[in-house]
Amino acid sequence: MALALGLAACGNGGSETTPADGGSNAAAPGTVKIGFMGDLTGANAGIVIPPRNGAKLAIDQYNKTNPAVKIELVEYDSQADPSKAVALAQQAIKTDKIVGLVGPAFSGESAQVGPVLEEAKLPSISASATNVKLAENGWKYWHRVLPNDGVQGPGIADFIAGGAAAKNVFVIDDKSEYGKPLADAVRAQLATKGVKVTNDSLDPAESDFSSVANKVAAAKPDAIFFGGYYAAGGNLLKQLRDKNVDAKFLSGDGSLDKGLIEGAGADNAEGALIGCPCYIATPDVTDAKVKGFADAYKAAYNADPAIYASEGFDAATVFIEAVKAGKTTPEDINQFISTVDIAGVSKQVKFAPNGEVEAKDIYIYQVKGGAITLLGKAAEAKLG
Repeated sequence: MALALGLAACGNGGSETTPADGGSNAAAPGTVKIGFMGDLTGANAGIVIPPRNGAKLAIDQYNKTNPAVKIELVEYDSQADPSKAVALAQQAIKTDKIVGLVGPAFSGESAQVGPVLEEAKLPSISASATNVKLAENGWKYWHRVLPNDGVQGPGIADFIAGGAAAKNVFVIDDKSEYGKPLADAVRAQLATKGVKVTNDSLDPAESDFSSVANKVAAAKPDAIFFGGYYAAGGNLLKQLRDKNVDAKFLSGDGSLDKGLIEGAGADNAEGALIGCPCYIATPDVTDAKVKGFADAYKAAYNADPAIYASEGFDAATVFIEAVKAGKTTPEDINQFISTVDIAGVSKQVKFAPNGEVEAKDIYIYQVKGGAITLLGKAAEAKLG
């Protein structure tokens, strides 16, 4: 594998548009390839399709300006399977010869794909992977355009103890590389607030969460936090409500999708609260730049922007700005990313040396009338 990756890195020049064998994977003359990787057809695709759409919108808008160098978006459906993601990364590097990657979308696949991209010296910008440890690997080609769970978890916990005024909280995780660290961050921060915390875990591959639900019912908490994705979160919420547990239900960004409402049922999901290090451009937004994005997204996809749509747009925009600046090789693009400082749709996009974005805002969303609405920033939001 090391040899294969070494050869991939040597062959990934970016500005060369036709491989030696004249194969069909060559980009058109004057074109570079940017990849997008994530779960596009799996159980939690609902939180990956929006950033893919955002990235595609940015690239489509750029290509319509008839630039000297166009960008082709190449999609890689990992289905959130780390082993599949690694194989796709190798294909992207060696065969497709992409010069940058938006993604991977989830933390588990990011942990596995990161070393492959680093060996190949291929820059990546994730629009949605939040695991803290991803930034602790010393990777020089890895970036993310959103705050990590070390910011998200405490932000949500502060809201639980403050804006939601909870004193007794039951925290559940799904044991994943995303869900458990996020839940642990919430647990640790709640402990500093003098909040009573009860802990448990579940297996998202199962459908019967009655054991966990029974424990929650017995604990009689003011609030429940679930660290995991919406497919399991909706099912858990339904089973909790079926057992007459009416405590406030909270989760993180992995649950910020209408699938949470569909899985739980509209009545059961009403009032659920979801934290996210993301800003969703709502139809009533007044900021001209954000409104322009929201309107263009609606026109392109016949839907309002959802979770990480704006982050996907911003991640792709960074690559676009690099190409506009004449940077068309992975090394040159990566160097450009290290100095970028642009006003994005979701936030000011500027990266620290470890690849973390410098902006740190966390937002709280609430299910109202069967729809996900913005309650406000975690530090300011309060329940009525």
